[in-house]
Amino acid sequence: MIKADSQEMPAPGRRAGTAPARRSGTAIEVAGLSKHYGATAAMEDLSFTVAYGRITGFLGPNGAGKTTTLRALLGLISPTSGTVTIDGCPYAQLPDPVRAVGALLDGGAMHPGRTGRGHLRVLARAAGVPDRRAETLLSLVGLQAAAGRRAGDYSLGMRQRLGLAAALLGDPRVLVLDEPANGLDPQGIRWLRDLLTSLAGEGRAILVSSHALAEIAQTVDDVVVIRGGRSVVQQPLEQLLAQHAGSSLEEVFLELTGNPDGGSS
Repeated sequence: MIKADSQEMPAPGRRAGTAPARRSGTAIEVAGLSKHYGATAAMEDLSFTVAYGRITGFLGPNGAGKTTTLRALLGLISPTSGTVTIDGCPYAQLPDPVRAVGALLDGGAMHPGRTGRGHLRVLARAAGVPDRRAETLLSLVGLQAAAGRRAGDYSLGMRQRLGLAAALLGDPRVLVLDEPANGLDPQGIRWLRDLLTSLAGEGRAILVSSHALAEIAQTVDDVVVIRGGRSVVQQPLEQLLAQHAGSSLEEVFLELTGNPDGGSS
């Protein structure tokens, strides 16, 4: 079994490719989003934005509607009402979606019989991206030494790294990441934090959903907290913590959501 995070980490400032043209303003806009499954509402009139050049943490207790929101954002489900746009367009109308947005929703979504390199090359060819881009990204995410091994033998942390490399294939302006630190050891979590900070510094917009509130507190610029499919707060993290002086993000989260068990999904 290959151990997670056993490879030497590349320098976190190393870029995934030529950075996209720097943009400002709103990258993602969720406006009045509702999704009903019969009598059950996964989201109800949910609204928030994600800006270019910033990392936004997307937080909420189990069943709050985060995963459903991310799937609606990526065009995987249709909302009952409301809109979800990237650069002002629904995902299905983006002229070049691979270069507009990259997503990590399931780090294990790969053919177990393919090598890590083979997995990325298949995705690259489908997207019209040169094979050399796969090699660049394998180095970036610390998988170059394991690139010739079967992805089915990868640890959870290594699969997460491969999923992140796949999200970056098109050098996208926007990243949507669901629990990207799953399976990473402390060294890997620090590496991920530095990488996301570097990517945001290039002007990209990053939306991160995570259980790991202590890590989110060290990573994000803004937070969106939802409960019961509705927005509770959207605010710069620094301002939110200043309003709850002496409290950690975890304590503020529990106060806002009324959820003594914490967690999110």
